[in-house]
Amino acid sequence: MALIHNAALTPTKTELLTTWLPRQPWFPAGAEPVEPERIGAFRFDDPEGEVGVETLIVRVPGAPPLQVPLTYRGAPLAGAQAWLIGTMEHSVLGTRWVYDALGDPVYLSELAKAVLQGGTEVEQHRDGPDGPVPVPSTAQVRGDGEPGAAVPELAQLGIEVVRVLDGSTDAVSRSTLRGTWPGQEEPVVLAMVRPA
Repeated sequence: MALIHNAALTPTKTELLTTWLPRQPWFPAGAEPVEPERIGAFRFDDPEGEVGVETLIVRVPGAPPLQVPLTYRGAPLAGAQAWLIGTMEHSVLGTRWVYDALGDPVYLSELAKAVLQGGTEVEQHRDGPDGPVPVPSTAQVRGDGEPGAAVPELAQLGIEVVRVLDGSTDAVSRSTLRGTWPGQEEPVVLAMVRPA
């Protein structure tokens, strides 16, 4: 379960992505480098409860939806400077280091587990005056693996995350994570996992 704080973020997540997205090699040619519109999101849990793990589905003019997995940490991740998107101030948790989650082993491990074990996004709750209040996810995901299946070490896996969600991904012979969000009712391949 993910607990979402009632907090102000400076800058916001989409503001942080405004300059980062256009610099990525997978940012579509012809897409406008403006603040993206958030159209869906889902979360995984860090078993240790230290790292926020969230994937945003965003849109910019001139491009299909884009998938941006993020991790939020209370301190820099050693050896991951190349994956750092920036920092933001969280009114409850303080400074948060925001990473492109493809460089964060917590995200990669939870993604692999969801894919290979048929997992889904986690339930989200927000602080309320009488305790946690459920918050519906704006994107739903499911892996096509089997509950209880073995999950190899990350070094033994090839993990591919689909950044540009244009429906053209060929997922034959690989285990997948598929998702839907408002306006996308047919499940789309979001990620693929195979033995390395």
